[in-house]
Amino acid sequence: MNETTLYQHGTLALLVPGLLTGTLTMKELLAHGDTGIGTGEGLDGELIILDGKPYQVNSRGEVNVVPDDFTLPFANSHFAAYRPLMTVENATQEELHAQVLGLTHDANTFFSILVKGTFTAVKTRAVAKSGRPFKSLAETAKQQSVFDRQEVEGTLLGYYSPQLFNGAAVGGYHDHFLSVEHDFGGHLLGFGTVTGEVQVQTFSTLEQHLPVDDAAYREHDFSQDDIAGAINQAE
Repeated sequence: MNETTLYQHGTLALLVPGLLTGTLTMKELLAHGDTGIGTGEGLDGELIILDGKPYQVNSRGEVNVVPDDFTLPFANSHFAAYRPLMTVENATQEELHAQVLGLTHDANTFFSILVKGTFTAVKTRAVAKSGRPFKSLAETAKQQSVFDRQEVEGTLLGYYSPQLFNGAAVGGYHDHFLSVEHDFGGHLLGFGTVTGEVQVQTFSTLEQHLPVDDAAYREHDFSQDDIAGAINQAE
């Protein structure tokens, strides 16, 4: 069990033109970690994996545990070995992100943050699963649902990627959220404040796994795609 490696299947760039086929099973993803985030085939909801259990928040706001044969076009996972970093009180999202970078000095490497506490003004989203032929990320993401909670106890699980890797991943933070009651969550669009405990885990290795058995991926010309623009719009 390697706790210094971040495993990533697919890239965010492949989602941009609509390469949304599920090319990895959840069982395969969990072989590389007990913690993670991702999305299902056709952008089927938002996933957050905690303690080896994969939760999916669908476009109706329902939280389900997905089976081993659930497939994903993009996902991150790692084996959790977080270390305590700090306690925050009424910290905004911007303050949280800035303080983590200020304390870790990890702007040029990959790391994960795990924040457990009470959050205010939480806004999340989940995209409705689309069918074939898949449309672009921008078009598919229009079919999203946005959810709000004024105050909720839960877990923020995020990954930070250096700007150098924008396209392979999100340059900067990519956060998902799940309430302790498992009745609310998704891709975290923002929150007002958080009071709780912040943990971090730094990775020395990125293991990038590509869907080489998918002909559409192998044959696509990414030079025609506005990858950075589409990711910034969707995220």
